[in-house]
This record gives sequence, structure tokens and C-alpha cells, in this order.
Amino acid sequence: MFSHIMIGTNDLDRAKSFYDSLLGTLGVPPGFVDRHRIFWRSPTGVFAVSRAINGEPACPANGGTIGFACQSPEQVDGWHAAGLAAGGTTCEEPPGVREGVGGRLYLAYLRDPDGNKLCAMHRLPKA
Repeated sequence: MFSHIMIGTNDLDRAKSFYDSLLGTLGVPPGFVDRHRIFWRSPTGVFAVSRAINGEPACPANGGTIGFACQSPEQVDGWHAAGLAAGGTTCEEPPGVREGVGGRLYLAYLRDPDGNKLCAMHRLPKA
């Protein structure tokens, strides 16, 4: 459905450092800079950050969350720890199991240094 997801940043260097660390836990190679943007490519899609091209400050989406698929609860925990170590802040509940209409999920939430809300998710097998 998606070719890529791009969010705003006010500091490309800080965003590159943060996302290189965070996405590295998912096996994604370091991002590459193209003018005012940074791209991280994987077999399943492209994630990017950009300075706002209209010259206005970048700001996070109110109510928006970007989710990253993980292969295990341990990978979710590693993602969360790497994000905190790279300057992110935890939000929502601590990493752990959530149950709902979508089944059992192992989730962790962070805000990146620009305030964008991120989630790591692993779908747990049915009990």
C-alpha cells in the first residue's frame, strides 16, 4: 500500500543519528542524505525524514503514530532501548503485551527527538 513514509525534522544530523541507531536494531542499513532529506531503505519499504521544504518548523502529527514491524518481543525491547539511548523518550505504557481486537501484540512506544510518535510491534501467536 505504501511506497514510503516521510516525517519532518528540524535537525538532520540528530535525526540521522537517532534513526540509524533505532532502525539498525531492525536490520536496516544507515540512512543516506539527499539534500534536505534522509532515506532508510529496506526490502519492505522506505522511511524518510526531511526538513520542511516550505521553511516552516517541522512538527509532529497530533494523533499520528508510525509503526515498525519486529520479529520478536526481544527485538521490540532492543528497538526501545536503542531509541532511548539515542535521545528518544518513552511514551504510553512500558513495552509489553497488549490485547485487543487485533489479537495479542507486543508493543513499545517512543517519541523521536522531534516529537514524532513511533511504535515497535510484534504480533504474538494465538494462545
